[in-house]
Amino acid sequence: MFRNLIALRPPIITLCAILAFAGLPCATIGQAVPGVAGELPTLAPVLERVTPAVVNISVVSETPGASNPLYNDPYFRRFFDLPHAPPPQQRMSAGSGVIVDAAKGHVLTNHHVVANARTITVTLKDGQRLRAELVGSDQATDIALLKVKSRNLVALEVGDSDRLKVGDYVVAIGNPFGLGQTVTSGIVSALGRSGISNDGYEDFIQTDASINPGNSGGALVTLDGTLVGINTAILTPAGGNIGIGFAVPSNMAVTVMKQLIEHGEVRRGRLGVGIQDLTPDIAEALKLGELRGAVIASIEPGSPAQRAGLQVGDVVTAIGGRAVQGATDLRNRIGLTPVGSTISFTIKRGSSERVVSAKIAPDRRRDVRADRRLAGGTAGHARAHRPPPAGEGDPGWVGNTRACRQARGISHECRCLMPQIWLGEGLAANSVYWLMMSTGPKASECAEGALKPEEPDNLVYHRSMARLDRAAFVASSAKSRQAKQPSQFAMRQLH
Repeated sequence: MFRNLIALRPPIITLCAILAFAGLPCATIGQAVPGVAGELPTLAPVLERVTPAVVNISVVSETPGASNPLYNDPYFRRFFDLPHAPPPQQRMSAGSGVIVDAAKGHVLTNHHVVANARTITVTLKDGQRLRAELVGSDQATDIALLKVKSRNLVALEVGDSDRLKVGDYVVAIGNPFGLGQTVTSGIVSALGRSGISNDGYEDFIQTDASINPGNSGGALVTLDGTLVGINTAILTPAGGNIGIGFAVPSNMAVTVMKQLIEHGEVRRGRLGVGIQDLTPDIAEALKLGELRGAVIASIEPGSPAQRAGLQVGDVVTAIGGRAVQGATDLRNRIGLTPVGSTISFTIKRGSSERVVSAKIAPDRRRDVRADRRLAGGTAGHARAHRPPPAGEGDPGWVGNTRACRQARGISHECRCLMPQIWLGEGLAANSVYWLMMSTGPKASECAEGALKPEEPDNLVYHRSMARLDRAAFVASSAKSRQAKQPSQFAMRQLH
């Protein structure tokens, strides 16, 4: 089972980092590393303080034994002489967690570790087993909060994940493959990763510290022993670690935790805008010097954004004085802002820059899968099913679902909806929109690469070239206009 195990020697630069943390001098590459009293540099003192706060989590869940409801019909079973339906099957799984409040017994972990759990058991480093209560869970951020009762808990200090930089040394602690507490080390490989899971609130820390199945919910700590992330996922072609792991930043985890404690759920905020990333073409058309920020593509009538004076074409560059990197960053920060809070937005409009304030409203989006016109997808709010005014459509974008698929060369798993569908709330009332979506796993084909794979509930809005409000967008889409095709605004959700 454990074949071809290879021991790798750490590079000298890693030893230098450890020595620097320990307050010891470090030699240059090629020179001998001096020791103190014959001792080698080690992380053991830090880990002695940190590892008692990282726990193993065992979960027992149930899966249905049969999905056919006729098995439970006594008349059907009697007529066909069928046995009773198979009983639900129990399933056991393991993960990790981090104690963040010893007095209250709060343990952070991943949503997917405890999803559909019947019983949750937390095992401390000293072997003590505790029954855990689920305080709340949030699938969108993959964060869950547990509560245990014990007088012997040790909590991990939570650090500021915004202070992390690429190249910082980190340590991952968890329970891979159920082996027990395991420590691995590496560096921060990248920050702000997104698009890893389906429609989640993502701002992942990427690390090459070895993370494997069972590490989910474990701690990612810095060399001073502070928690900066909750290990969540790995990118792997074969199920094993290849040096690409992801952790939810501690700041996001703490924000979610506070709402779970207060409400038992995450109550997301809403600004009322449709947004997209700032592309090179749009940046050039708007005469912007850098590709940082998010473009407002639509504004909901009566929304906080409209009351604040935001306009289509504005570029949001900062929230509360902190720079906005892109549409995903803006969406995450608005969605996790407490409802009722007033925050400032720095925007660029033409050649001017201004600051506006908006009060975050509760997210009132609903799932519209029950609406047969939008079966298989989710959007804001669907209103009247009516055709656009005559003469205001875009040539080349009419036809039935089959013709739409054939024109774009996409598979039968994709579904195109016709331009006769208007979304009244969430999109400008005086604009014509086209809606296209996928009901299968090939959403990226439906969107011609605008969406990431495995996102069947995401939409692409095609806004009429004849109705674009701002000349800058028209100029940036000159080629599309000549081809009689609408500009594309890819929006994962409306916020």
